[in-house]
Amino acid sequence: MTITDDLQKLLDILPQDLRQVLENHPKRDSLVEVVLDLGRRPEARFPNQAEYLSETPVTQAQIDDCIQRVGTFGGDNRAGIEQTLHRISAIRNRTGKIIGLTCRVGRAVFGTIGMIRDLVETGKSILMLGRPGVGKTTALREIARVLADELNKRVVIIDTSNEIAGDGDVAHPAIGRARRMQVAHPELQHQVMIEAVENHMPEVIVIDEIGTELEALAARTIAERGVQLVGTAHGNQIENLIKNPTLSDLVGGIQAVTLGDDEARRRGSQKTVLERKAPPTFEIAVEMLERQRWVVHESVADTVDNLLRGRQPSPQTRTVDEQGKVSVTRQLSVVNGRGGQLGVAEESSPSPRQSNGWRSSGQMVALPPVERERVTGRSEFDRLLDESFNYSETIDFSATRQSGPNGEDLPLHIYPYGVSRHQLEQVINVLTLPVVLTKDIDSADAILALRSHVKNHAKLRQMAKARHVPIHMIKSSTIPQITRGLRRLLNMDDPEIADDRELQLFLHSGSDDEIDALEEARLAVEQIVIPKGQPVELLPRSPQVRKMQHELVEHYRLKSHSFGEEPNRRLRIYPA
Repeated sequence: MTITDDLQKLLDILPQDLRQVLENHPKRDSLVEVVLDLGRRPEARFPNQAEYLSETPVTQAQIDDCIQRVGTFGGDNRAGIEQTLHRISAIRNRTGKIIGLTCRVGRAVFGTIGMIRDLVETGKSILMLGRPGVGKTTALREIARVLADELNKRVVIIDTSNEIAGDGDVAHPAIGRARRMQVAHPELQHQVMIEAVENHMPEVIVIDEIGTELEALAARTIAERGVQLVGTAHGNQIENLIKNPTLSDLVGGIQAVTLGDDEARRRGSQKTVLERKAPPTFEIAVEMLERQRWVVHESVADTVDNLLRGRQPSPQTRTVDEQGKVSVTRQLSVVNGRGGQLGVAEESSPSPRQSNGWRSSGQMVALPPVERERVTGRSEFDRLLDESFNYSETIDFSATRQSGPNGEDLPLHIYPYGVSRHQLEQVINVLTLPVVLTKDIDSADAILALRSHVKNHAKLRQMAKARHVPIHMIKSSTIPQITRGLRRLLNMDDPEIADDRELQLFLHSGSDDEIDALEEARLAVEQIVIPKGQPVELLPRSPQVRKMQHELVEHYRLKSHSFGEEPNRRLRIYPA
């Protein structure tokens, strides 16, 4: 990783006494910014600390002297130093006079996008999110250079405040062969975005700080014309964009939908639910939590759908060490506050483009820490979040049609009612059962329904009776119950699946800590180990609780063992 910063050109605009202090400072190479406020002591800020450069307060004469050495301040109160990436931001009083300066160091870091290089090469639009100072603009600049120089694409940068390609008419070498269009006034950024597509035939548009509704609409227009977008937005996580009406269109937009009585009952949700309005403008989102730790949502559409349906997504967490070795883990957040963070070892290799998986690397990656706390307060928006499931029309099986248990043809057409379609599909795929899910009760050979739903829905019983379709009931929408129900429908023996009553006994007895631990193990088995065939490490637990987790895993006919030293000893579950 190569870093160039032209730091001396920034120091040259500072008052002489402050310049000398910084030139001799042991941490000058990690300087983030210098703050000059009228009547206050000058301050130098470093990644993890800040310190005063002088005991003498800053005077108006010193501020005016600095202003004369930089470029013109634009409508966004930013200026730069020609042929550098440094940014000088002004604070004005009520009359418009500048009484404060933030002199931020701009660095070109070559190699900073090694963590997501494979995503950049896909040609999909990428949205970078993160708090100020985490390195979004630096990553954007490097992505533009890689696309232009190494992938030979026509790249145009929309440089609103000259922060990506530097101040002056000649662009900084850090952007490579990419072209730069400057924006005269920040409020005209959306017009320049459209102009770039219409006049300069780009294959890639790079935009920094999408912050208004007009800019979000312009981004959608560009994406629908087949141009790859790479941009940053005002938001820390995808949840922030969903709840931001100005920018929600970047992730597809949100609309309220009213369901019919039957559909709402089948989903087990409210009648008014929130759903995604359109395909997202950006197909991939990267949450930059820290400079060396990024969370990658490979499908923004799936992430938004999961969040709107009350389920937590399972994004990748990518980290890079000092040697440039990239590690990729996948996290699973347990819903409704039960349990903790689950981690799946997926990759540990010098480059994300190499073969991944714990089988190829021969080792497992430790669990990432808890990424973030989820909002648990119930606002008007939150009350609309439903727990419906993603419905697909049918599942295609190429199995030869044969006779079923009652003489009907296989595959068996099943109409699910009140049962999680997502979990049904998992069981059918994993066990390769000759079953097709249908949304048309007239074409169904049988109905698989929750017992509580059937009791409260006389109309369903009447329809089934009129069509001579048998109803098979299960107690709950869990993988063991669904598996037993499907095997019963197919007249298959069930030697491998544990009695669900025993599992319920496990999961609903004991202390809160034991219940959380068992729920964590159950989710790991049902959502990762069985459907994805990947091993999972659980959170550290006491010996007594680990023993209960071992017993629960045995009921799924899977293997597990404890490893690590107390008090961090924990369970690892292996696929069959």
